[in-house]
Amino acid sequence: QVQLVESGGGLVQPGGSLRLSCAASGFSLHDYAVVWVRQAPGMGREGVSCISSVPGNTYYADSAKGRFTISRDIANNTVYLQLDNLKPEDTAVYSCAARRWYCYTGTLGSGPVGDYTYWGQGTQVTVSS
Repeated sequence: QVQLVESGGGLVQPGGSLRLSCAASGFSLHDYAVVWVRQAPGMGREGVSCISSVPGNTYYADSAKGRFTISRDIANNTVYLQLDNLKPEDTAVYSCAARRWYCYTGTLGSGPVGDYTYWGQGTQVTVSS
C-alpha cells in the first residue's frame, strides 16, 4: 500500500523545537518531491517547505527561513522537518505530501499548495506557554 505517515508533533513552549517525520511506505521517496504543509483552524493550507527529488533542492516559505530545516533519509525512506525557535503562530496541523520530481516552489507561503499525488493525515503542533 502507498502511504505517508507523519509523527513528532506535540506541545512545546515558544522558542522550543520539534522534529517532524514523514515516513513513506509502498514507494521510494528517492524520485519524489515532498512538501510540508500546515493548516490552522479556520484557515487555508500553507506550504512551509519542500525538497525535490534526489539530490534534492530545498525551498522555504518566508515565515520558515532560518528556523525550519527539511531533509531526507533515503535508508529510512523518510523526510524530516526540523522546527526551531517555534512561535505561537506556528500552531497548526502539519501534513506531508509527495509528487514526482519537482516542488511547486512559487506557492510556498501563499496561494494554493499545488497538485501532489499522496497525502498524509497530519500531526498537531501546538506552541504555547
